[in-house]
Amino acid sequence: MAVKDKSATPGGSVASGADGSPALAKLKEVYGFMREHELDAVEIDEPGLKLRLVRRAAPAPAPVPVPVFTAGAPAPQSLAAIETAPALPPGAVAVKASMMGIFYRSATPSSPPFAREGDSVKPGQVLCIIEAMKVFNELKAEFAGTVVKVLMENGKPVKAGQDIFWLQRS
Repeated sequence: MAVKDKSATPGGSVASGADGSPALAKLKEVYGFMREHELDAVEIDEPGLKLRLVRRAAPAPAPVPVPVFTAGAPAPQSLAAIETAPALPPGAVAVKASMMGIFYRSATPSSPPFAREGDSVKPGQVLCIIEAMKVFNELKAEFAGTVVKVLMENGKPVKAGQDIFWLQRS
């Protein structure tokens, strides 16, 4: 790091570092700006002052080992252990999440769920709430029917288009 104060001597010498030096004051100001904005390098070339600050490069993070599976090696889980999604019962309709968010079965943790398995629902009845960006969106039944199965757990993330209920039309 070099600070040249061209006004100090005719040839331009390195600043002396005295507390009253305008070059030192400028250096402290630029260094504070550099730290505040997390910059790696700053260069100033003004009449009477040339300043260049460069941070040392941070050490590279250690590489993280990644397991590699070859065709001949056994998979970490057997195919039988992988849970397959249950099949939609005949005549049932899947109610899908309208957006990505957090699935809630009730308005508050202590209140009963909006809809349980076996409950009859009417068009417009609230089935659940999906929270997205601190906004709670109600998901309502589009037709009358009976809740066959609730596919989501309370408080778990849900993706847009993911099945969350199975309803049997009345």
